[in-house]
Amino acid sequence: MKDKRKAEEDRADYFRASVGAMLIDNLGRILVLKRTDTAGRGWQMPQGGIRPGENPEAALARELREETGLAPGDVTVLAVCREWLVYELPEPYRNEKVGRGQAQRWFLCRLRAGPERIAPDGIEFSAHEWIDAGELLRRAVPFRKPIYSRLLNEFSPHLGTAD
Repeated sequence: MKDKRKAEEDRADYFRASVGAMLIDNLGRILVLKRTDTAGRGWQMPQGGIRPGENPEAALARELREETGLAPGDVTVLAVCREWLVYELPEPYRNEKVGRGQAQRWFLCRLRAGPERIAPDGIEFSAHEWIDAGELLRRAVPFRKPIYSRLLNEFSPHLGTAD
């Protein structure tokens, strides 16, 4: 019992290092993925943890491959968020994998491949859609909204259509 309590205390102070991708198409729409483990508002942009010894760029490539099926050549990185963005998870969402929340390095990427290349993994995500910026904030769960709002503001110069 004491070990379990200690593990819960350690978990409460841990923020997982991770990456996120705001992936846009040539029309300036943003890719969102539908989570399989939540009902209704379980849409989010691709993101995931940085493994020990992995740099953020390698984690980005791996997460995009795992969650969307895209290879590094299928996207172009347009911008990187100036700061690491941190969010705290509501208590019911905390676990040993993500701890108290995440500290994330976000990348703005443009899809170079055809949209038919997007293939959600079927495990963590069941579907995908391309949406506009306003819809992104409407679909986001409350604890992600400040991060997504900040990203939309910082990446706004790049969110138009491709020339």
